[in-house]
Amino acid sequence: MHTIDTTAPVVVRLTRAIDAPLATVWSLHTDIDNWPVWNVGIDQATLGGPVAVGSSFTWRTHGLSITSTVRELVPGQRIVWGGTVEGIVGIHSWTFERSGDQVVVHTEESWSGEPVDAAADELATALRASLESWLDSLKARAEQTG
Repeated sequence: MHTIDTTAPVVVRLTRAIDAPLATVWSLHTDIDNWPVWNVGIDQATLGGPVAVGSSFTWRTHGLSITSTVRELVPGQRIVWGGTVEGIVGIHSWTFERSGDQVVVHTEESWSGEPVDAAADELATALRASLESWLDSLKARAEQTG
């Protein structure tokens, strides 16, 4: 199992309950090409094929162009990806668990590298805000789609 770097200077962990079927939430989250349709924080995203371990996708968020590679995939349950952009090494883990009529989405992300060492508090605040927005957007779209 791939995990975030728990020793990184920036680690953010968040959880959100979504009132929608697991299949809907998973499908929205793993349809990377369509992230910009529902996620206000993502300007562009391109996978260009199926989501699979080892597949890479490019995406643009908050002025950064990122290439991430899928490191782990358990369909309907868990996806982990990572990549490096401008010296920041990011590892992002998502888990999805049915709980009654809801899906509990848990995300963890770590950032390390020189730029992070130089501004850990500022970057932690930015990452937390970005992930809160992501979860809010996923929740809104999934509950609307149902």
